[in-house]
Formats: sequence, C-alpha cells, structure tokens
Amino acid sequence: MQTAPRELAEKSPPSNDSVQLLEKARADTDTVLKALGSQLGGLSGAEAASRLKQVGTNEIAREKHQSALLRLLGHVKNPLVLLLLALGALSFLTGDLRAAVVIFVMVVLGVVLRFVQEMRADHAAEKLQAMVSNTATSVRDGRDEEVPLKMLVPGDIIRLAAGDMVPADARVLSAKDLFLNQAALTGESMPVEKKAAGSSADVQNPLELPDICFLGSNVESGSATAVVIHTGDRTYSGSLAASIVGQRQLTSFDLGVNKFTWLMIRFIAVMVPAVLAAAAGTTSVFVFLAGMLLCYAMLTQLVKIWFIRRFGD
Repeated sequence: MQTAPRELAEKSPPSNDSVQLLEKARADTDTVLKALGSQLGGLSGAEAASRLKQVGTNEIAREKHQSALLRLLGHVKNPLVLLLLALGALSFLTGDLRAAVVIFVMVVLGVVLRFVQEMRADHAAEKLQAMVSNTATSVRDGRDEEVPLKMLVPGDIIRLAAGDMVPADARVLSAKDLFLNQAALTGESMPVEKKAAGSSADVQNPLELPDICFLGSNVESGSATAVVIHTGDRTYSGSLAASIVGQRQLTSFDLGVNKFTWLMIRFIAVMVPAVLAAAAGTTSVFVFLAGMLLCYAMLTQLVKIWFIRRFGD
C-alpha cells in the first residue's frame, strides 16, 4: 500500500526546506521579498543568470538514462535466462544439438524482443517530451516575459492564471479567486483556495499552507502573483522524486518467477547428484532413462515459464 504525500509530510520530521516554507508562509510580503533578495519588479536578467549558476536549473530528479549495453545485460543476467543458457550449453555438450538450438533460439528471441520494445518505448517518450515546451510568465527587468521552466530561480516573480502549471514552490503575493488542483501531491480531488494572507503558526504541514503554491499543482481558476522560493530538487515535489528515483522495483510476478527459478536450480542441484549416485556402479538403462526424462521434464516446464514471463509482460 502506497503512502500519500500528505501522510509522508505528517510522519517525517520537517526538513530545512520545509522550515523555510513555513517561515516564509507566516511572514509578510515585504519580509519575504527582502529575504529572497527580490522585488515586485522582478529580478534583472544578470541577477537571474547569476542565481541560475548558483542553484542550478529548475528540474527535478529523474531516472538516469541507461545505455543500451547495460539494458541488454540487465535482461541477460536474469536467473531464468542464465539457467536456460546453462541447460542449452549442457545439451550441446551432451550432443543433443536440437534441444540446444531450441533453447538458444528462445533465449535470444525473448531477450531481443524485450530489449527492442523497451528501447522503442524510451525513444517515443523522449520524442514526445521534446515536443512539449513548458514556459512560465516571469517578471524580468520590470516586464513580463515567457521563461522556460528550467530557467526559473528563487526570487523570480511569476504570474499565475487559469490553466497554468505552478512552475516552482512559490509564496503568493497577491491573488484573485485563486484555486489550485493539488491532487498530484495530496490526492484530494477538490481544488484548494490560495490567498496572499500569511499563514497562522498552527499550520505545521506544508501542504496545508494557504499561501504556498507547490510545483506539480495547476491553476483551476483565478490569477495570482507569486515569488519563487524553491526550485528543482529543493521543491516539495523534487524532494519526493529524489527519494523514489532509482532502480525499477520488481513486480510481484517478477519476484514469483525468480523464486520459482531458484527453487528449480536448488531442485536440479539435489536431483542430479542423486541420479548420478543411484546410477553409480550399475549399467541399468532404466536409471539412465529416468534421469534423462527428469531433466527434460524440468526443461519443458522452464521453457513454458520463460515464455510466459517474456511474452506476457
């Protein structure tokens, strides 16, 4: 069961960024602008460029792009694939070329198909992302201009209107019937009203601050002017993204297949010595055939499970 961001905020101790949000939410407009080194006329272009070099771009953590070679190796080092390769090699060494060819063809086919499908999906996602150009209305040098989201810095004065996405964590300076959708952060479907009035000291959960807009929410109605407090990984959404970015978690199906694979490996490790020990000192054709039938039965089941896993994703 996944924990909602609101529950995470209530359970986890406040970070320095959360404390700063609380402080600026309770302070008056002039104090907030002074603390951020900004003014209602916005930052100058030179000051914004300087701050951009200091704090970095307004981008949250994302999965690192995995090279094609590492992705392919990740598919090959699967326990089930390794077991099938070992069985294929054993079939080849024992002279059963037909079984070896069948196993190797199935392994190559499954690995290549999954690799190609994932690479195509990644390339399609990158093309779609490149087609989307997100900008925000920011006040620079005393005039409104469209600025790419990643170029925003703390202290920027931004304009919000209906349909806009909130580009960073910001403190509302003035608002007119401003309602935000924070479902991505809190799970609440109803819009939340934001006002310029300072927050009371009783509010401890950042998501409940009435004068703070968070990256990831969007404006449903109204308009506002706000000052950017945090950007990138220091935003509330950015801190959540940084905590979950990492290696893809295996699904319950993947875990089940891996457990079954290791069970089969342990079974083979016990049965093969047992069959050899039973056949030691005897030329019984029955014992030899029984061992061969056992190995082929296990091989058949493994190929079936492997097909389900590879082509059933």
